[in-house]
Amino acid sequence: MAIHNEAKIGDIADTILLPGDPQRAKYIAEKYLTDFYCYNNVRGMLGYTGFYNGKRLSIQGTGMGMPSHSIYVTELIKTYGVNNLIRIGSCGAIQEEIKLMDIVLTIGACTDSNMNKLRFNNCDFSPVADFSLLTKAWNTSLNQKKNVKTGTILSSDFFYEENFYGSDFKSWKEFGVLGVDMETAALYTLAAKYRKKALSILTVSDHILRKEALSSEQRLLSFNSMIELAFECI
Repeated sequence: MAIHNEAKIGDIADTILLPGDPQRAKYIAEKYLTDFYCYNNVRGMLGYTGFYNGKRLSIQGTGMGMPSHSIYVTELIKTYGVNNLIRIGSCGAIQEEIKLMDIVLTIGACTDSNMNKLRFNNCDFSPVADFSLLTKAWNTSLNQKKNVKTGTILSSDFFYEENFYGSDFKSWKEFGVLGVDMETAALYTLAAKYRKKALSILTVSDHILRKEALSSEQRLLSFNSMIELAFECI
């Protein structure tokens, strides 16, 4: 049973793209898919299924933060049998060489959340990407000459409280963490639990150190390079 998704069994494809913003799900469906339909509008969290170059896939908004993301991913896996989950989201950069609109292929996710501490009796768990999806995305990015970075990110429960770490995220930066999002650690953890394939592809929407940021409209409409890369992983 899924109480946050009104899709019928069979409405959702085996492979799904997961933007945080449900309006981005709508944008992607309308721009890229053929024969698509909306299968979910519960809480305004839009979900669509259609075809891209003859391949059937779904797109589901998940909201912001690990608790919201975890609800949708769990229901997608347990109720609808989804096997391949690709997050297409945004992140804030904390390395100087990274620029706005760069794409990050996330190998693994650090986190400040207590969710995994509770799962593993106060021990650490290392949430990582599926190697086959990561490799396919990397090879595609080389062929398409996309400006792609690979590495770890920090999945944080904080959005505005960067002073929690100091204004420069010094420790995370020193250890090579590329940026900050709010969902990837949850996605990779749940994929590991249920033996599914997951990859997080992120577009840099903010540079935390330089105080640079895209507008909300740019975040909705300008992530096409990331979206098209994700399609090639299907």
